[in-house]
Amino acid sequence: MKPEHVDVLIVGAGAAGMMCAIEAGRRGRSVRLLDHARAPGEKIRISGGGRCNFTNLGTGPGNFLGENPRFATSALRRFTQHDFVKRVDKAGIAWHEKTLGQLFCDDSAKQIIRMLTDDLREAGATLSLGVSVDRVARAGDGFEAALSDGSTVRCASLVLATGGKSIPKMGATGWAYETAKGFGLRVTETRPALVPLTFEPGLLERLKPLAGVSVEAVVSHRPDPASTGPKGGRPNKETRFAEGLLFTHRGLSGPSVLQISSYWREGEAVSVSMAPGVDVFAALKAMKAENGRQAGHTALGHLVPRRLAEVLVEQERAQGNLADLPDKALRRLDEAVNGWSVKPVGTEGYRTAEVTLGGVATDQLDQQTLAAKTVPGLYVIGEAVDVTGWLGGYNFQWAWSSGWAAGQAC
Repeated sequence: MKPEHVDVLIVGAGAAGMMCAIEAGRRGRSVRLLDHARAPGEKIRISGGGRCNFTNLGTGPGNFLGENPRFATSALRRFTQHDFVKRVDKAGIAWHEKTLGQLFCDDSAKQIIRMLTDDLREAGATLSLGVSVDRVARAGDGFEAALSDGSTVRCASLVLATGGKSIPKMGATGWAYETAKGFGLRVTETRPALVPLTFEPGLLERLKPLAGVSVEAVVSHRPDPASTGPKGGRPNKETRFAEGLLFTHRGLSGPSVLQISSYWREGEAVSVSMAPGVDVFAALKAMKAENGRQAGHTALGHLVPRRLAEVLVEQERAQGNLADLPDKALRRLDEAVNGWSVKPVGTEGYRTAEVTLGGVATDQLDQQTLAAKTVPGLYVIGEAVDVTGWLGGYNFQWAWSSGWAAGQAC
């Protein structure tokens, strides 16, 4: 069987891969887009509770992590969140803004996938599903890929767009990283990100009554200086997120915890304020003066959820009526609510992680085109790159922007 010849072979029909294929096709390039899944855009389909948090109005370089978060600046500025919103509007997809600039479809994430697949067809790109790459190698000035269906494709440009390792049940693997390494590119440490944190068994037992309790919280973290700096990928300063927090059977989850998980490392603590902006000591003192006969957990229950109040009062040995509690007991409750420092032992891993932190090192790639500096014709886009966004639509915007940038060049 003779090899098929195309200008561009893109592996991975997710957000970045489809965007890249559309842009390359619109430039008149012959494009083949492959994915081992049976449907394109599976992460898009499940995101945002099925409504796809497709971008964030506040997207900027400061919303990303990596060895060099500024690497994302060029692509993000050349194809912005507002550019993608225009495409969504042109497709007639109704959307709404939730908190913190997050944009969601009014109806279904499938509308975004349909918009992209319609654009793929109009751009003349060929989409091949249920097909993977068995091996790929240099062939002259281009590349040759042996596919799982027994066919061979030769291309001038090869684009790695298969994402990271998160959500393996959907078929996620480290293929892009291994392929990049095979071509001599450096790959940074990869780990689960935007993922729930887990506790040791003793602490879990003490917090067992809180499973399912949620609060609006501020979660902060200050990293170990030894693991920050140019190659650490984390800022050497305190990071804080003010969003929801959820106690689980394994530890902590909720938006604020998922956000901080991208910065946290094993052995480090996180600090939690569960009544941010409230002077708990002063509030309890006032309640004591007004009605000293009410129980401590009843009073604290006016400031935090009742179950949480009961656990904290027992933990701090502050049972009894407010009138019987000295100031030092009230201060302990204040500290327990707004100064809780806890050391998680791990995360729930790639199984529940929304993205993968780390990836193909940005110093290996051209920031304007996402092309490999040492391998002409090779491009790496989306989650496979060491650019990781916050929770809230930022990672999708990086996918759109990086896919668009590569699509102008490949």
